[in-house]
Amino acid sequence: MNWILLIIAGLFEVGFATCLGKAKESTGNTSLLWYGGFLVCLSISMLLLVKATKELPIGTAYAVWTGIGAVGSVLVGIIVFKEPATFWRVFFITTLILSIVGLKIVTK
Repeated sequence: MNWILLIIAGLFEVGFATCLGKAKESTGNTSLLWYGGFLVCLSISMLLLVKATKELPIGTAYAVWTGIGAVGSVLVGIIVFKEPATFWRVFFITTLILSIVGLKIVTK
C-alpha cells in the first residue's frame, strides 16, 4: 500500500510542476487558478510522501518520488508544452525509469 501512496505522490508532483508551467503561460485570474492548483498538488504530494515514508526507507522513497516527478514532468513537457523529444532525452528518461524500477525491486 505504501508503494501505491508513493506512486500517487509522485503523480501529484507531476501535477504541481505542470501547474507551474501553465501558470507561467497564463495571466490574471487564470494564472491564480494554476497557482492554486500548484498549492493543492504540492500539499497532497507532500502528505502522501510523508505517509509512505513511515514504512519505506526515506532514501528509496525520496528517490522514487523525485524520479516519478522528473519522468512525468519531462513527458508532460514533451506532450503538453511541445518540448523536443530528442534521442538523448528519451535515452536518459529510460535510464531513470529503469533506476526507479531497480530501487523498487531491491527494497524490502
